[in-house]
Amino acid sequence: MSSWHSGRRFAVDPQGAPMSTEAELPKTVLITGASAGIGKALAHVFAANGFDVVLVARRESKLNEVAAAIKKQYGQMAYVLIENLADPAAPQRIFDWCQAQQISVDALVNNAGYALHNEFLEAPWQAHLDFLQVLNVSVVQLCHLFAPAMKDRGYGRIINLASVAAWSPQLKGNLYGAAKAFVVDFSQAIDLELHPHGVHCTALCPGFTFSEFHDVMGTRGQVSKLPRFLWMTAEEVAQEGFDAVMEGKPVHVPGRVNQGLTQVMSMLPSSLKHYLSKQQKVM
Repeated sequence: MSSWHSGRRFAVDPQGAPMSTEAELPKTVLITGASAGIGKALAHVFAANGFDVVLVARRESKLNEVAAAIKKQYGQMAYVLIENLADPAAPQRIFDWCQAQQISVDALVNNAGYALHNEFLEAPWQAHLDFLQVLNVSVVQLCHLFAPAMKDRGYGRIINLASVAAWSPQLKGNLYGAAKAFVVDFSQAIDLELHPHGVHCTALCPGFTFSEFHDVMGTRGQVSKLPRFLWMTAEEVAQEGFDAVMEGKPVHVPGRVNQGLTQVMSMLPSSLKHYLSKQQKVM
């Protein structure tokens, strides 16, 4: 095990509200889907704030690049762990590896994810199983594995990546919005349970973000026609997500445009949202 690096941690008052403190304590964040996009950006934000990082993803070469950059720019430790969260055994392996390395995880970022662009019946059942394993089951299991120690220590931060799609049904990729809606509800529920113990959970709900997400989905040509003001950079989303979880916000939608969109969608009758989705006028 390598030496720890110290950094700033947040204390909590008896009611569970965050209070800034200058106490120097060792911290480590574990981030899934850390090889690119928002996951990579969050790794940089956490490292810039004194966290060592455990980087988890499928692509070893990409992870090694991120790890090297973090070590060089911030002087923090960066561990690389190759896992595919579509494998039901992956969350337990990740936890066991951290235990074997004597790495105490103070913050958890469940960022790994993707979308199926097919309509529901067009995709084979195994594709749906793998999708739900990555976006929902692994999120819940990793929280279940790492949160007990956070609760015992009286400190922990969890970011679960959701999406503005959680507020709107979709015709294609329809399981994506449903899966992200689950993440929002689950994150709020465990924040209620853990907040009094100094552990904060935030559902981070970005909208259109400059990353390789749409290249993987095959929708780059479609979304590239959207106006620039609808987009945010991965770095902007990551910084807002970090600030939100440190402030103890159970749900955070980054960007004023996205915030306005979700507020409007929350007020629309379900019948109207359903109609707009059929017209492909809503994400």
